Amino acid sequence: MAEASRWHLGGTPKHKLHYRKEVEMRTTLQEFLLYLIFLINLCILTFGMVNPHMYYLNKVMSSLFLDTSVHGEERTNFKSIRSITDFWKFMEGPLLEGLYWDSWYNNKNLYDLKNSSRIYYENILLGVPRVRQLKVRNNTCKVHSSFQSLMNECYDKYTSENEDLSDFGLKYDTEWKYSAPSINSPWHWGFTGVYRNGGYIFTLSKSKSETLNKFINLRMNSWITRSTRVVFIDFSVYNVNVNLFCIIRLVAEFPATGGILTSWQFYSVKLLRYVSYYDYFIASCEVTFCIFLIVFTTQEVQKIKEFKSAYFKSSWNWLELLLLVLCFVAVFFNTYCNIQIFLLLGQLLKSTEKYSDFYFLAYWHIYYNNIIAITTFFAWIKIFKFISFNKTMSQLSSTLSRCIKDIVGFAIMFFIIFFAYAQLGFLVFGSQVDDFSTFQNSIFAQFRIVLGDFNFAGIQQASRILGPIYFITFIFFVFFVLLNMFLAIINDTYSEVKADYSIGRRPDFELGKMIKKSYHNALEKLKLKKPETDEDKKSRKSRDLAEQARREGFDEKEIQSAEQMKKWKERLEKKYYSTEIQDDYQPVTQQEFRDLFLYAVELEKELHYVSLKLNRVMRKVSALQY
Repeated sequence: MAEASRWHLGGTPKHKLHYRKEVEMRTTLQEFLLYLIFLINLCILTFGMVNPHMYYLNKVMSSLFLDTSVHGEERTNFKSIRSITDFWKFMEGPLLEGLYWDSWYNNKNLYDLKNSSRIYYENILLGVPRVRQLKVRNNTCKVHSSFQSLMNECYDKYTSENEDLSDFGLKYDTEWKYSAPSINSPWHWGFTGVYRNGGYIFTLSKSKSETLNKFINLRMNSWITRSTRVVFIDFSVYNVNVNLFCIIRLVAEFPATGGILTSWQFYSVKLLRYVSYYDYFIASCEVTFCIFLIVFTTQEVQKIKEFKSAYFKSSWNWLELLLLVLCFVAVFFNTYCNIQIFLLLGQLLKSTEKYSDFYFLAYWHIYYNNIIAITTFFAWIKIFKFISFNKTMSQLSSTLSRCIKDIVGFAIMFFIIFFAYAQLGFLVFGSQVDDFSTFQNSIFAQFRIVLGDFNFAGIQQASRILGPIYFITFIFFVFFVLLNMFLAIINDTYSEVKADYSIGRRPDFELGKMIKKSYHNALEKLKLKKPETDEDKKSRKSRDLAEQARREGFDEKEIQSAEQMKKWKERLEKKYYSTEIQDDYQPVTQQEFRDLFLYAVELEKELHYVSLKLNRVMRKVSALQY
């Protein structure tokens, strides 16, 4: 019966609600602090994986093999190769000189090379480099009848179905015989195709002169033919000073249109991960990461069991699940990479006379780095879950949550116009301007135009009439109209949120108050701050109330009047309602009588004002009934 009457009077008693709210805040604060420790551990782990020397090692290697010009031809390097003749000049010139460093700059051997090259005297060439090419079969495309008298051979672009698997040329060595691809080797995504492993392969010699003779022999016997679609040059180096492997791949694609497209990959990775004391500290961070992962997984499983289907209605819970999945994937990649390094690294380092395929290890290590980078990104995004203790961040999240529907509607309209212009640009300028050569490039080019990076001269040269029309109308509709509409949606919603906050419709920042209170208590216990007196508390509370009144639109006169009435009330209560004074009779001075009279007048004004408001409300209610 008591419970029923309590329910009738308003539910759970106030002291229990306050206790429950305080427990919830403490739990949230503990969760936030635990997650903060996890985030710090994750950041230490990720920064420990990245070495600033990686960039410099890549830069040194790319400068040597990409920017070094052919002797006597300053403009011919790997980046500028456009013909088969240029390709062989690079192979016999800059590539050969870059791979074989047999002696010191004064032709003296300062250390035992042990039959291996030391690129820039610091980077050991692991094994021997490998060169391989992929070809396509003849008649993979059809020659039109009008041109069959001029050309009866047709070689299509590279696909695994069009690949030539037959031997060719001299047929007495591996470079003339097809080698089947291995199962575990990753494919390569190039400009004009996706290429698998295998093909026509040969490895270079330890001797510079033998390698040069090999190149000359292949060039004289036409190892590269019309059916060639790509040539890969793979090798790896190790720098003991910084404990980094640099896996290098130079790619020359021979498209069906003729010419050569060059690309390259330089991967600096740390395959020997646990060498120094700092490396072992990173290993301890990895163990801590796994412990946190188990704890967070257990918490989410308990929440799913408790809330069941209601758990999946919160976007933060979906983010939590995504973060857990990414963490598990990162752990899987890390474990797989370590196992492969343990199994393969010793074998690769032993085979000094063969090609050491470190590309497989680098490939998976780069994927692991990418996964951990994405995980770190979403881990930082989760911080927004705990921003309710900050007013400014709460306004930001409220603004985004309120305008999301308007933004989705705007995005549909925006991308209809945006893709229409992208297709127009691709069809009109695609064959003339590199930025519009594909539909994907057209989309990226338009984003760059919005940011102010564009090639108007190329567009105008491709089409004297449609070029300027396309550019002017795109700038007008997308930049001046649509983007300003987007900003207006954000701005209006932010104004609404700010107005709601100013009239008191705001979330309680109790977590922030608890953090601030805990901070001040800690300072007081450490005697770094004097304890706050009752007078300090009263003055601080008075300042907070005055600041809140200013935000809610009250003028200074009203605020000062309210402060005066509050002072009168406190002084009168202290004088006449003090529990310390037992005598009912209290003498009143002339000044106190004046204060009492003014206080009564102000109270009468307030009562009159409240009475007018009540009468106005009653009249509106009676009008609604009729």
